[in-house]
Amino acid sequence: MGYAASRLSLDPVPLDGPLSPEELNARAGVTITPDGLGSERALGVFADVLAPACLSVDHPRYLSFIPCAPTKEAAAFDVVVGASSIYGGSWLEGAGAVHAENEALRWIADLAGLPASAGGVFVPGGTVGNLSALVAARHTARARALAAGSDARPWRVATTYGAHSSIQSACDVMDAELVTVPMDEHSRLSGEHLRRVLQDNDPETFFAVVATSGTTNFGIIDDLASVGDVCRELGVWFHVDGAYGGAGLAAPSVRARYDGIESADSFIVDPHKWLFAPFDCCALLYRDPMLARAAHTQKASYLDVLTDAPEWSPTDYSIGLTRRARGLPLWFSLAVHGTRAYTDSVERTLEVARFAEEEIGRRPYLETLRERDLSVIVFRRVGWTPAEYAVWSERLLAEEFAFVVPTSHEGETVTRFAIVNPLTTEDDISAILDTMA
Repeated sequence: MGYAASRLSLDPVPLDGPLSPEELNARAGVTITPDGLGSERALGVFADVLAPACLSVDHPRYLSFIPCAPTKEAAAFDVVVGASSIYGGSWLEGAGAVHAENEALRWIADLAGLPASAGGVFVPGGTVGNLSALVAARHTARARALAAGSDARPWRVATTYGAHSSIQSACDVMDAELVTVPMDEHSRLSGEHLRRVLQDNDPETFFAVVATSGTTNFGIIDDLASVGDVCRELGVWFHVDGAYGGAGLAAPSVRARYDGIESADSFIVDPHKWLFAPFDCCALLYRDPMLARAAHTQKASYLDVLTDAPEWSPTDYSIGLTRRARGLPLWFSLAVHGTRAYTDSVERTLEVARFAEEEIGRRPYLETLRERDLSVIVFRRVGWTPAEYAVWSERLLAEEFAFVVPTSHEGETVTRFAIVNPLTTEDDISAILDTMA
């Protein structure tokens, strides 16, 4: 508890950095022994050796991948959840926790404009969230085909090249075919291109369309309204992956970009990305949760007391049975700060992203690749080779100055900022850009 309190009080937190396997072996020594090290010595190994070899993803200059910047309240409450021995899978065993999680889910559902009947569950991350939604989509499509007397067995998913890699992963797990829809001139999934692909390949063979509200590499929001219209017209499940970008629904300045999300059959957003919760936390929501329950409820004699009960049991809405109440840290932080503070914090990150985009434009040695949609900015250092990007990135990390890694687009090595931490400032951005001169 003392270590946790000390870590939460650090301002700023250290960036730290990885060590080689040989260095860690030498510094940590053998830690699993017949007689044990005792708590003080074991904690010392963690605090002095292991923890500093892990990057602090809540550092203001951690701008790679998608960072995680939990509020101190959310991070502290994660300790409480771990100490409370709560099973969060059923109402019978965790009614209080499930009640609180559902309140947090309701706030997210309202941001998306989903109906009062919508509901879902917190799962470990976007990969599990997307897979769970697609399992429900396929189960629903096949049940409807059977009820209609059709022998069709829908086995395809449609999305674009810009969709997250977890969609391909989910299709691989489900033995489904991923059909790629050409992007429009704005690198989005659009209804026009989607309709053409579905009709050319027989709509009855598709059980889901996946749109993205904030792609990982560029932060692009698909044309959700037109995609939703085509899905309703052709009777295909409409899933929206908002793992990163869905949090922007809380910001009035960009809310209009999500128009059409209210027609989604399922939707995910990771609060550990841009809603200031600790790892791991993905909110999975369904327009009609009963369709998900039909797909996911596990049946066994020892579970009869749960499956026959009318109360809300979270494990009925995703893959997996055992679950921790991972939505509680988000609930606690929302309860402490209020939703207005969340709106203000998301808007603050968008302000810094706007500054970054403009500052890149002011520097002749830098160029953005496209206008940003949200808080991700992809840009190039004019004239740099892949090796020069690598040397620059490695130097920033070695000096514990910043964590910004290269990415690629259409075969070109570039770099990007992913700004989701409200503690990241304009001065941080300028200082990093200065190192590229």
